[in-house]
Amino acid sequence: MPNSNAVDGDERSDDGANDSNSGELPRGVVDEVERLTRLERAAVDENETDAYETRRADLLDDHDFTSRIRDDDGDDVLVCHPAEWHEDGVIRTDRIEDIDRAVEIPLEGTGDPDDWGEVDARNRELVAAVREANGEVHGDNAALLADFAGNHYAKPITSLTSEELAEFRTEYFVRNAWPSDKQQEMIGESIELVFDAAGETVPERQ
Repeated sequence: MPNSNAVDGDERSDDGANDSNSGELPRGVVDEVERLTRLERAAVDENETDAYETRRADLLDDHDFTSRIRDDDGDDVLVCHPAEWHEDGVIRTDRIEDIDRAVEIPLEGTGDPDDWGEVDARNRELVAAVREANGEVHGDNAALLADFAGNHYAKPITSLTSEELAEFRTEYFVRNAWPSDKQQEMIGESIELVFDAAGETVPERQ
């Protein structure tokens, strides 16, 4: 999947777990930038749109990054670049030493981005239900699954396919979420509990 690394502010840190001096965007910052972009696209009030755009720009500026929206055959992609790559709004290819420092975030997903806020709210309700009934470890795992479903696919958790759930477990959860040993041990059960809370069953891998 693309190099993509969101959810109420009280559920995540803007700084993430990575060192902000590493030259790359920390995971938490990428998630927050994605969240703000989706909220901006769904906003109907111009002042609200400007507020989200300003917040995103300030957050990226704190890490010496900037962003733009790229059209990939009709699908919008949020691209975050190191600010040093730019001069007068133009990317200077001679300044790019490591292209992997850029972050690309597909914004279309498999759902309508205008409905992202509603989708995320429903996913958060499931997270709250799992946390209340089953404790913090399962709740934290459910929150990570909600991040993945909402931010990467703009869809309800229960609409994730077996392949997407496998992607969550083998890529997102392991490489990007920094789970504790206990979280890793219980992730399978956590996923089942989320689907149970929604009255659904986990899709089987074909």
